[in-house]
Amino acid sequence: MNFTRIALAALGSSAAYFILGGLMFVMFPGLKREVLKYPAIYRSEDGIKSKMPLAMASIFLEIVVLAVIYSMLYQGGSGVAEGARFGVLIGVFSVCSFAIHNYVNLNIGGKITIQQSVAYFAQWLTVGIVIGLIYRPSAL
Repeated sequence: MNFTRIALAALGSSAAYFILGGLMFVMFPGLKREVLKYPAIYRSEDGIKSKMPLAMASIFLEIVVLAVIYSMLYQGGSGVAEGARFGVLIGVFSVCSFAIHNYVNLNIGGKITIQQSVAYFAQWLTVGIVIGLIYRPSAL
């Protein structure tokens, strides 16, 4: 395991995650309107902003964990291909464990569920690809 590369992959992937997350609000301008439909479920904009440092730290930690898992599973192929394969798996996991799970448990609509599913899948696919591009195993 190459700890320097894991750290660099986590930093680079975190940046990609947050940039793509911001772009998703541009790509899905109705997402904010959808969230506002469920004030009993989602925090207000100010409430979310007050919790943002915790969210950012949590996301960074989960990306560190994913970079470590990637390093343990790395099979020596193309970084882009290995990272994309890994990102697809994490993306599907995220959609099933978060977006669909919340659709079942929370009183939210299908539209916000689909928007979240697309956004999370794209973000985790991107994280996987960036990890694959940056991570290199330690020299033997």
